[in-house]
Formats: sequence, structure tokens, C-alpha cells
Amino acid sequence: MSAAWELWWVWVAGGMVLGIIEIFAPGFIFLGFAAGAVLTGILVAVVPGIGAPWLFVVFAVLSVLVWLGLRRAVGIRGGQYKRIDTDINEN
Repeated sequence: MSAAWELWWVWVAGGMVLGIIEIFAPGFIFLGFAAGAVLTGILVAVVPGIGAPWLFVVFAVLSVLVWLGLRRAVGIRGGQYKRIDTDINEN
């Protein structure tokens, strides 16, 4: 019997849960992890028998790549910066 992390649907379900968490905590924090989990689930479905340590490495690498892609696509553009002019403690 295989461990839970070697089942493709566990990765996809985990990705869906992380996607739902992203709805409640916006900022593209969990979206990279969600996409990494779904992509890892697809990999497990296509290439079964990958060991758990490699699955976690693949998940980490895919999550970082997706996060960097999202940051590049919807993040602050080059040369721009966020400037905060007001303090919440000032009236």
C-alpha cells in the first residue's frame, strides 16, 4: 500500500485547500503553493512510483517557480516601489 503523499489526488486536494486559503488571505502567498501541489499531483498521476523525498523536492521547486512567475506577472514592476505616506496612528 502506498503512502498518502504518493497518491495524485492527495496533492490535488491539498492544492485546492491551499487555493481556498488564498481566497481568505490574498496576496499570492498560498497560490504558488497551491499550483505547486496541483502540478505535483499531475506529475504523480503521469509518473507513478516517485519516492516521497523527490516529491517534496519537486513540490518545493514548482512552488517557488510558480510564485516567482506570479510575482513577475502581477507584482510591482521594475523601477516602481510602494510608498506609504500616512500612518494609521495619525489623525
